[in-house]
Amino acid sequence: MSISGNQVSDGVRDVSFRDDSLSLLEKQMGSADADPQSGAHDEDFWKAVRRAFAINKNLTNLNNGGCSPSPRVVIECFKRQLDYANQAPSYYMWRHLDPEIEGVRKRLAKLFGADPEEVAITRNTSESLMTCLFGLPMNPGDEILTTNQDYPRMINAIRQRERREGIRMVQVDVPVAPRTSREVVEAFEKGITDRTKIILASHVVFLTGEIYPIHDICKLGRERGIPVVIDGAHAISHFPYKRDDLGCDYYGTSLHKWLMAPIGTGMLYVRRPLIENLWALMAPSESQDKDIRKFEEIGTHQAAVHNAIGEALDFHEMLGGDRKAARLRYLKSRWTDRLLEFENVRFHTNLSPDHSGAICTVGIDGIKVSDLCSWFETKHQTVVCGIEHPHFSGLRISPQVYTSIEEIDRFADAMVVAATKGLV
Repeated sequence: MSISGNQVSDGVRDVSFRDDSLSLLEKQMGSADADPQSGAHDEDFWKAVRRAFAINKNLTNLNNGGCSPSPRVVIECFKRQLDYANQAPSYYMWRHLDPEIEGVRKRLAKLFGADPEEVAITRNTSESLMTCLFGLPMNPGDEILTTNQDYPRMINAIRQRERREGIRMVQVDVPVAPRTSREVVEAFEKGITDRTKIILASHVVFLTGEIYPIHDICKLGRERGIPVVIDGAHAISHFPYKRDDLGCDYYGTSLHKWLMAPIGTGMLYVRRPLIENLWALMAPSESQDKDIRKFEEIGTHQAAVHNAIGEALDFHEMLGGDRKAARLRYLKSRWTDRLLEFENVRFHTNLSPDHSGAICTVGIDGIKVSDLCSWFETKHQTVVCGIEHPHFSGLRISPQVYTSIEEIDRFADAMVVAATKGLV
């Protein structure tokens, strides 16, 4: 018996456990514009989406790339399962709730376009990628190729292997806001040597939101016989794609960002023939060598967390991937268009839809990022993410589907003031 609110034993949807906001959204879908681009401007529809979230209306959150709120229906599912498990965890959690992970696995695999036997449910991108970065065999002197724009936790993972095993990290400079995808591929290509044994590449760069040409990078690695590990933390359900669009063998992502699943959920994809030779972070039994579930052997864990992913998938599928991506890009362009005329405003993201989705990083000449962050938080009750990099600095702005155009316009208005009058 499932108590997730998706199905009951007779196959009928169990509406008694569902938040009313999701039912209202279902009704709103009937009148929604079928064309994603037109639907991106349908404010009545997106106001209904906003009502599905329990957000603080006195605070504008433009750092959803860090961690996104979940819709109420997801949180209610999590709470319900937590209460159920707590009645007798060793019985209800292990016997009733834990097996539901298989249904979630199948749905995540469908979203990604993979075999369920290639998808492990993890706690975040870091756990997924460290499984690959620590689990792929290397010898002293072997190299891991990455860039100067990768996530610090991944850099720390590689540095630990440097200290412990004598391998070497090679970081190439990739242009900030590259004009073409070819510039990115060429940067990776120049960094490859005869000692390169792993390539680590971001699908979406966490610093800027730049979308890398992953298919071409994976092709480059495949032609050279080098495994390519993809950091997809900011990609899944941000914009539509499938595994075969990427041609990847190893992919790690977080589900608490753009899928809006519970905090502490992630996914690891490993192409099936490669599972056996990838060591797990925590030791499974030898009988699990070829089983994707060996990457989930972390000890006692909370079943309610991974089961509520199903409700997040419901919400995402109801919105539609194309409609969601169009809305996110519209929100980005709505504020960026306002700032294009100002010569002291610097965009560190290529604004083309082929190069970025919701995320954009922007700076103002002569204003420190830390000061700009504080100004937005104290004067405008707006949460942003400050980015400091040796080659650039700015605010990383990442709206979400619940973000209103009024919030976007207020942010743009404030940026205009900062660019023309300073932090007044």
